[in-house]
Amino acid sequence: MKASFKKHVLQFISPGGTSRGILTTKETWFLVLRDGNKTGIGECGMFRGLSYDDVPDYEQRLQWACLHIGKGLDFLLGELRDYPSIQFGLEQAFRSLEAEYPFLLYPSAFTDAVEPIPINGLIWMGNRESMEEQLRQKVAMGFHCLKLKIGAIDFNTELDILRGIRADYSKDEIELRVDANGAFGPEDAFRKLEQLATLDIHSIEQPVKPGQYQLMKSLCEAGLVDIALDEELIGLTAETKKRELLQIVKPHYLILKPSLVGGFRGSREWITLAREFEIGWWVTSALESNIGLNAIAQWTFTLQNPMPQGLGTGQLFSNNVESPLEVTYGELWYRKDKTWKTNFI
Repeated sequence: MKASFKKHVLQFISPGGTSRGILTTKETWFLVLRDGNKTGIGECGMFRGLSYDDVPDYEQRLQWACLHIGKGLDFLLGELRDYPSIQFGLEQAFRSLEAEYPFLLYPSAFTDAVEPIPINGLIWMGNRESMEEQLRQKVAMGFHCLKLKIGAIDFNTELDILRGIRADYSKDEIELRVDANGAFGPEDAFRKLEQLATLDIHSIEQPVKPGQYQLMKSLCEAGLVDIALDEELIGLTAETKKRELLQIVKPHYLILKPSLVGGFRGSREWITLAREFEIGWWVTSALESNIGLNAIAQWTFTLQNPMPQGLGTGQLFSNNVESPLEVTYGELWYRKDKTWKTNFI
C-alpha cells in the first residue's frame, strides 16, 4: 500500500464573515491510498486559527502518516491523537479503500437517493443589507432552519434582523439558531442572552470563548437560551477531560465537527457521553471540500438524528470537487446519477 497527499486551496464564492474575521480561502489536504488497482481518498481539513492541529509541522506529520501507512489505521490513530483532522482523513481513506466504490463509504437510503438529510441554512456575518439578502435567499430556497453568525457587527442591528424574521415567521415556521463563535464577554453575555430569549431562538453556539467553564455553566443554568458547545470541544482528546467538561458545564447541545474532534471515532466518543448526560447534539462540517463533506454526510445519516444538521457548506466554493451532493429545499441529497470529478487529485 502507498499513500500520498496533495494540498488544495478552496476559494469562497463570496467572503464568509465570522467574529474571527473574513474568510476568502480555506486550505485542505487530500490523502490518497493506493493498493493494487484500488484507491482510497480522504480529506484532512485542518482549519487555520481554529484547529487543535494548526501547528507548523502539520505537513510533516501528514508525510509521517504516509510513510507509516502500512502499520494500519488503529496504530496511526493512536499516534496522531493531537492531529484530529489527519485522523479523520485517515479514517475516510481507509474506509474508501475498502469500499466497492471510493466515494460510497456508508451505503444507505441516503446514498441510494431515497432519503435526504435535513440541514440548516447558513447566514454569514456582514452588513445589514447582505445578511437580509442571504436570509431572503435561504427562505426562498425552502430552508426551515436558519443559522446566523452573530457577534461581528452591532448587536442591536443583529437583534433587529432577528426581530424582522420573527415578525414574518413563527418558531414553528422557521427555527432560528445563532452562532457567536465566542464573541460575547463575561460582562455582557447574560444581557445579550436575555434579549435573544425574547425571539424564540432555538439555541446559541459558543456564546463566550472556550475555557471559561464556570461562566459557561452559569449561562447554561440561567436557561435563557439553550447553549450548544462548539469550540469548547476542540483539543479535548482524553475521555476524562470530555466527561469533566460535560459534568461541570451541563450544556444543552454539542456541535460535532469530525475534522476538529478526531473524526468518526472522536465524534462517537462525544455522542456516547452526550447520551449518558442526556445532551442533544448534531453534526456540522468544518468547511471541508465535497470529499470530506460527503464522508460526514454519509456517516451522519447512519446516526438517524432527526434534527437539521450543519451540512450545507458544499456550495460555498468556486473550485470545489464536483460531486453528487445537492441541496434542495433545505435538504441535502445524494444524486447517485451524478458523477464525481476528481482529476486534480
